Amino acid sequence: MTENSPQHRPLRSFVLRQGRISAAQQRAHEELLPHFAIPYREEAIDLDRAFGRRAPKILEIGFGMGETTAHIARSHPENDYLGIEVHTPGVGSLLKEIQQGGLANLRIIQHDAVEVVRHMLRPGSLDGAHIFFPDPWHKKRHHKRRLIQPPFVALLCDRLKPGGYLHVATDWQDYAEQVLAVLGAEPRLANSADGYAPRPAYRPVTKFERRGLRLGHGVWDIVFRRV
Repeated sequence: MTENSPQHRPLRSFVLRQGRISAAQQRAHEELLPHFAIPYREEAIDLDRAFGRRAPKILEIGFGMGETTAHIARSHPENDYLGIEVHTPGVGSLLKEIQQGGLANLRIIQHDAVEVVRHMLRPGSLDGAHIFFPDPWHKKRHHKRRLIQPPFVALLCDRLKPGGYLHVATDWQDYAEQVLAVLGAEPRLANSADGYAPRPAYRPVTKFERRGLRLGHGVWDIVFRRV
């Protein structure tokens, strides 16, 4: 049995697709990645050194096209934000936002989030973590691919400072129920609300979310704190 055999391959919470990438996104990816991205490596990094200052550090996992990430970073210059995404069009799009908005408090790692958290982030290095609208893997046979599972939540807890928060938002009710159960079962986390939380003011409503709300679709925010 080899290391690359199916038995040894990690179960991913994402699928790398050959999605369309615009010329502007491709150009931004090629020209700006060396300036605003942190290369993946299997060793812990000093986040204060990476950002050039000491400030609260917030992780965002799976930022998509980056509009929400850029909005939050722009609205909260007192914090530093580390965004993780695997898909090149989204990385290129956020790189454009960083350059155009002069967002010195935002960095990107283009790699698998589980490996980044495990190998690159030190215990107690994060003040918060955002996971907004992760892939719901809605078919029951695919639920095992969902990112929010007890081992990953335990790993994130190790990286959070006492008092740090974990904020998950989803528009799939059964995933929201799973997230609430998994986070509630982690002894180092305490729910900030009685069940689901009101949407925190720092998380903007996206155009897709707004359209879904008009159609009667629900959105669930779950916010727990590290004790």
